[in-house]
Amino acid sequence: MRPEPATYEPGTVLYDTAAARVGEYRDRSGARVLLRPLGGGREWEAEPAALRPATDRERLGASLRAANDRTLATPPAPGELERPPLPVPDCEACAWLADRRDAARAAFDHSAVTDANVLLRQHQRKEHEG
Repeated sequence: MRPEPATYEPGTVLYDTAAARVGEYRDRSGARVLLRPLGGGREWEAEPAALRPATDRERLGASLRAANDRTLATPPAPGELERPPLPVPDCEACAWLADRRDAARAAFDHSAVTDANVLLRQHQRKEHEG
């Protein structure tokens, strides 16, 4: 049984099965729900019955797309890509991304390792250096 839309907290990452999109819960609009793409962008309305919590894979994919879009606008600093980013102590998001990177490394999934590094760098720029 899915929770009622009113029980979602703003910022909850949901998957809209009707639109096949991942979005951040923003608010209600009458009987519908407002979602926004991860990383920002134009909001859309969704039917509450079509929503479910996003899986880690869906969340990671949507975050990666948003990070790639931002990367095009913000080139890396000299030498930044030569070493993998280290998680900031006591940051849950950093730890989560570092865990995903470690799991990908253990599975020899070099593409997923790179994806996790990109997301970790983007997170650190946004949350720890800005």
